[in-house]
Amino acid sequence: MSAHDHARPARRGTSRRAVLGAGAGGLLLLAAAPETTPTGITRLATGPRPARTAGAARASALGRGTTLVHADLHNHTLLSDGGGDPAAAYESMRSAGLDVAALTDHATLFSVGGLNRADWDLTGELADAADEPGAFTAIRGFEWSHPLLGHVNVWFTGDYTALDDSTSLGGLYEWIGRTGGIGGFNHPGREWLRFRDFAYDAAVRDQMVGLEMFNRGDDYLFEGWADGDASPLVTCLNAGWRTGLTGVTDEHGPDWGFPEGKGRTGLWVAQHTRAGVLEAMRARRFFATRVSGLRLDAQANGVRMGGLLPLARGDVRFALDLDRGPEWRDKPLHAQVLRPGRKAPEVADVVEIVAGRVTRFTVPLDVADGDWVVLRIADPAQANPVPGPDGHPGNHWGIAYSSPWWLAPNS
Repeated sequence: MSAHDHARPARRGTSRRAVLGAGAGGLLLLAAAPETTPTGITRLATGPRPARTAGAARASALGRGTTLVHADLHNHTLLSDGGGDPAAAYESMRSAGLDVAALTDHATLFSVGGLNRADWDLTGELADAADEPGAFTAIRGFEWSHPLLGHVNVWFTGDYTALDDSTSLGGLYEWIGRTGGIGGFNHPGREWLRFRDFAYDAAVRDQMVGLEMFNRGDDYLFEGWADGDASPLVTCLNAGWRTGLTGVTDEHGPDWGFPEGKGRTGLWVAQHTRAGVLEAMRARRFFATRVSGLRLDAQANGVRMGGLLPLARGDVRFALDLDRGPEWRDKPLHAQVLRPGRKAPEVADVVEIVAGRVTRFTVPLDVADGDWVVLRIADPAQANPVPGPDGHPGNHWGIAYSSPWWLAPNS
C-alpha cells in the first residue's frame, strides 16, 4: 500500500456535523439543519506562505493563438469535508497566482455529508462574484463520490447529482451525457474498484476529459502497484477513454492555492473566460504538473497534445516547449515517451532536455503497439516515492505530463 495521505480504501469517519463543529466552534447547530448553509464562517488561521517563483512567460514558443493559464480544478470547503469558509476560497486561489479555480465539494459521501440545494446555490453565487473575464475564471463543480468505485469531478452543469440519485457509474455517465457537462477521474486507483477498472462507456468518451496524475503532492502513475494493480494511466487509456491529464490540489483545509508542490493544470485557452476554459478542456489542450509557474506545450507532427495523429506507422517528430523562468534556466530533465503496456507504460525513448529551450526529437510509433502516446517530464536526480517496476524510468520524480495524442490512421 502506498504511503499517501489517503490509503486505500478511503474511509473518512468525519461527518459534516463533526467537521463544522470542530473546525468552526459554535456552528454545530447550523450543521444540524440539512437545508441551512453555513454562512459567516471565520477563515481558519494559516501559517506563513512561501514565496512563489515568478514562473515562465505565458506565450508558447511553438505557436500563437492561445495563452497559458494556471488552474486548480478540485477543491473542498466546509460545505462537505473541507476545513475552510467557501467565501474565502476563490480569493485565496487568486492570491496564490492561479488564473482558473474551481470549488468541487462532495455531493454526499456515505460517511460524510455533502452538498445540499442551498450549498449548491451558494457555490454558484460565490463563483459568479469571483469570476472576472480576462483576469480570473471561477468555476462551480462537484465531486460525485463512491467509496469503492471512485470519485468523479463534474464541471459546467447547472445542477448536481449525488449517490441517492445516480447510484452507479452508469447512472452518473448518463446524467453527465444528458446535462452536457464534462467530468474527470479523480485520484485514480485510490479506491478499490477503480471505476470498475475504467470500464469504457463510448457515449461519454468526449465528455470525460480528465484523469488526475498529480493529486495533492502525489504522482498517480503507479498508484496501487505495490498491491498488484496496473498503472491507472495505462488502465484508463487502454480501456478506450480519451482523457487529458490534470494536476490538482484537492485542498481540504483553508489554504487553497498554497503551499508549493501540489498539483496544478496548465490550460492553453483562446480566451480567458469560462467558455474559453471549457473549450480548452474539451480539446484536452492542457497538461498536469505539481510545480507553480511551469509552461509546457508540445506538438507531434505539428499536432498539439490532446489531438489525433493521422498515422498508422512511422516517425513522429516531437517539439517540446518547457520553461519555468530564470530559476530553472538550463535545468537538466528527462522527457519520457510513454506508450501502452499491459500493466505499466512502455517507454519508447528517454530524451535529455533542459528547461528554457525548445527540444525537438523523433520517435518511431506504430498503432499496432497501441493508440496513445504521452510525454512525462521527470527529474532523474530524485526518486518517485511510489515506484513501479524495477528500473522503470517512471521511478524518477515526475514534474509534468502532457495530455496524450491518439494515433488515428483514419482521422
